[in-house]
Amino acid sequence: MIKNIHNSDYERYIHFLSVGSWSYSNVNNATLKDADQSLRTQKKISGKPTGLILDETSHLKKDNKSVGVKQQYAGVSGKVDNYQVSVHTSLSNDSFCALVDTSLFLPQEWAQNSQRCKAAGIPTTNQKYQTKPELALALVKNAIAQGVDFGFVGGGLYGHNAELARALDQLPGILYVLDAHKDELVFLEEPSFSIPPEKGSKGRTPMVRQPNITPILLQEYVSSLSDNNFTVEKVLKIAEEWKQMQVHTVTIWHWDGKEEKAQKRTLITTRGEKLKFSFSNETRETYSNKEWAYFQCSRYWVERCFDDCKNELGMSGYQVTGWLTWQRHMTLVMMASLYMLRMKIKARGQLPILSVRDARLLMIATLFGTRVFNWMYPY
Repeated sequence: MIKNIHNSDYERYIHFLSVGSWSYSNVNNATLKDADQSLRTQKKISGKPTGLILDETSHLKKDNKSVGVKQQYAGVSGKVDNYQVSVHTSLSNDSFCALVDTSLFLPQEWAQNSQRCKAAGIPTTNQKYQTKPELALALVKNAIAQGVDFGFVGGGLYGHNAELARALDQLPGILYVLDAHKDELVFLEEPSFSIPPEKGSKGRTPMVRQPNITPILLQEYVSSLSDNNFTVEKVLKIAEEWKQMQVHTVTIWHWDGKEEKAQKRTLITTRGEKLKFSFSNETRETYSNKEWAYFQCSRYWVERCFDDCKNELGMSGYQVTGWLTWQRHMTLVMMASLYMLRMKIKARGQLPILSVRDARLLMIATLFGTRVFNWMYPY
């Protein structure tokens, strides 16, 4: 932008990010809609549904003033450190994916400190604590409000979170396939619940309802299966090569420990380079094992999209501390992600394995070198 906008310089760019009069939320919604339109075309070619994928990422910081930063766990590193954490939605169809929306996670110590929030420029309406599943639900509702055409909600987080799952159940026509942890407890048949009778005259009177059957850990359940319980499916096509994985589906019941009854779910288990579990609110018979695996494996492309955004598009390479500048930086990253998606879709026939890095280098050559790659422009 600095090199191509007349009379632009670094200071004007910082002004554009920090105090310029433009709405990042409006631009984000425009990016969301444009990505939706691009993937509607891709959907006709692939014949597969587009997923709205929930996931989170983290940004390592050394200071304590960057908005939302704290010592917290980050899955990207598998440890606790000084991070900002953001929840994202991506649109994904087959191997084509783009980041389309985001919410910054604000820890409780931030939300409860009005002076700290004011110093970071957090609007009063946003100075409240919301869990990551709550942020994810709001992003899903926004995609629905914007008229986005997605066939399912997927994700690498919150599959074990009954609050989010039950909230998604209340949204008309929403199918979800959300990853679950191996230590999650499930029932292999529908349990009933009652308050157990007292045992003797001593001790407290039982008041908590208990199931009539014992649940089983997911990792214990899958260890009881044989290879004959799995089908072998070609699901992921990476660099023109199909990767096979073993897929198993079964009907289970999941209980959050509070509900009146356990909820009937489909458990999707895949075995490839690693073992993965997911829960869905759709009945098992609705889809084939290959289709269930496609839903679950859509997260693979989202993880690649995060890698591209961080390594090629500068997602974590910022030095801003305030709320507004953080939001606007992410807005520009998502716009760049959409641009790269369009380049990849347009180049599908001639360069089927075009990477974001390839596309970025081609764009640089086009802008600053010879004009031999103009066919790559999606506009």
